[in-house]
Amino acid sequence: MHITFFGAVREVTGSMHLISVNGDRILLDCGMFQGRRREAEIKNRVLPFDPEIITNILLSHAHIDHSGRIPLLVKNKFNGHIICTRPTVDVCQYLLVDSAHIQESDARYLNYKSVRAFLYNMRTSPKTKRIPQRDKKWIKKMLKKPAFGGVEINEEAIVRLQDKYKLGRVIPLYSIRDAQKAMDYFEGYPLQYPITVGKDVTCKLYVAGHIIGSVISIVHAKENGIRKTICYSGDIGRFNKPIIKDPTLVYDEADRDIDLLIMESTYGNREHEPIEMSKETLKRIINETYNRGGSIVIPAFAFGRTQEMIYLIHQLCDEGAVPRIAVYVDSPLAVNLTRVFGEHPETYRDETQKLFIERGDNPFSFRNIRFVHTVEDSMALMRDDTPHIVISASGMCETGRILHHLRYKIHNPRNTILLVGFMAEYTLGRKIQDLGEEINRSGYSGAPPEVKILDKWYPVRAHIEKIEGLSAHGDKTELMRVITQSNLRIKRIAVVHGEESQSVSFANELARRGYSVTVPRYGESVTI
Repeated sequence: MHITFFGAVREVTGSMHLISVNGDRILLDCGMFQGRRREAEIKNRVLPFDPEIITNILLSHAHIDHSGRIPLLVKNKFNGHIICTRPTVDVCQYLLVDSAHIQESDARYLNYKSVRAFLYNMRTSPKTKRIPQRDKKWIKKMLKKPAFGGVEINEEAIVRLQDKYKLGRVIPLYSIRDAQKAMDYFEGYPLQYPITVGKDVTCKLYVAGHIIGSVISIVHAKENGIRKTICYSGDIGRFNKPIIKDPTLVYDEADRDIDLLIMESTYGNREHEPIEMSKETLKRIINETYNRGGSIVIPAFAFGRTQEMIYLIHQLCDEGAVPRIAVYVDSPLAVNLTRVFGEHPETYRDETQKLFIERGDNPFSFRNIRFVHTVEDSMALMRDDTPHIVISASGMCETGRILHHLRYKIHNPRNTILLVGFMAEYTLGRKIQDLGEEINRSGYSGAPPEVKILDKWYPVRAHIEKIEGLSAHGDKTELMRVITQSNLRIKRIAVVHGEESQSVSFANELARRGYSVTVPRYGESVTI
């Protein structure tokens, strides 16, 4: 049996590992690389194998860095089964289509920009090095066409000009139709149920606690009469987190002897703040903002973080700890995914069951919450100056409706911008976070700093707050707990899914504790 590592090794995206045994090839995840556009584009387009040779895929969970290249495999003649939990199937039908939509939109815009730049260059005066304003307007008019409520990119005109002048064309990895077709290959299974995934190869799924439907996979393979077992962690969640169950620590006796544990290390050298502090911080922020007569804008990822915020606000309202302020969820994707959460109470932790399910309540629906569907309703909400909470995507403030809420609210000192997730470098969310930290250090004296939103500058007068305890990934202590406090008997560990510094640090700590451990590189194989 061989395991080859093709992604999320010494980095955190593109999760993909290949088991080769008994003539079968079983893929553990099929994730998309995320990061700088050009580098990610190259990594995602080039598959390290022919998709037709893959027998089946074991999918740990629905996040795009674990599932995002599945439509690409299907497009290139993969014809096996995609094995996961039922909640993961339900989530993927939205996330994969959304991924395709983003790719199609990005390709459309990049093609528009390249053609526009080419035409601008053709019309630029060699003497003045400038393009006449009338020519600019003519080019823009040619490349766009009337649409409902404004204008949109004229794809037919752009394709025609690309062909005429032999210009390069950006093509999405896959289309919405490809993503929809890929869903035909998904099969959802219950937990701890033996699943045949290859010749003399079976699998059982256990709760990983990362997001709804996420699993730890135990793979048994019998080769030449000898049984070997791989445990694939997927992404490990936190303990005592709102909504979903904790990562599994107790495994069936038949699944305990592990020849190789493939273990994530996203936070292999970091500690999170206690989860309990998050609820108290949220309570303080809601009360302070409400007393100022302001609103709270929460940029949040549509899947996971949005539902956690809804859950915590629901709890605080029911406890009478905060006023029953209006709460709006303004993200079409988040609305659909929240419905999926509501349809899978079997994934909830006991506390959630007792608080809500046993009394016939829905954790994600309460008296003062509203789900915004139409663009018109979203625009009306942006202009609403009565106290309210709005949760909107994208989580890093790069695209989507959140940008409009920010530009209407960030200049008002009564309001609060509440950051509840990781903000990557160079994103608008990171810029707002950094400005908030600077303001909190120096106070509000003098002219406020400004931030650019949708090509316009706005003064940052709103309060900038942050909650850091809601990460979906277990920290160093929690990852170590899964290894040392579970009843697994582990012979060898391969550390993956972490920046190199995190993976190496975590591996070193495991080695100090007596484990045989390696940090594989891209394309490296391990033999069992």
